[in-house]
Amino acid sequence: MPTTMLYRPVGPAELELLRANHFTAWPPRLPEQPYFYPVTNLEYAREITVKWNVPQFGGGFVTRFHVDSEYLSQFPLQTVGAQRHTEWWVPGEQLQEFNAHIVGAIELIESYPA
Repeated sequence: MPTTMLYRPVGPAELELLRANHFTAWPPRLPEQPYFYPVTNLEYAREITVKWNVPQFGGGFVTRFHVDSEYLSQFPLQTVGAQRHTEWWVPGEQLQEFNAHIVGAIELIESYPA
């Protein structure tokens, strides 16, 4: 099965929820978070982590994971700024189903302290 590698910048609280899920599933979205936004490249994930997560949460982390490409193709891929700022928009109510299509574990690949 072909997979797509995705990245997700997270703060300390979301990282703890990932640990509680044994790095196998993303936690449910909060009411003010209607979408789950995994990004397509490491450079963009680092940028979000350093510019947003570290100042807002006192630390930030970059994760990497793989999703079934055929399943992922149903969601819109968006460019939200520079050409490298690409991300998938997954409705929050579909996150549990999305989690079922993760292949392997979600990996913590980089840490950025405050």
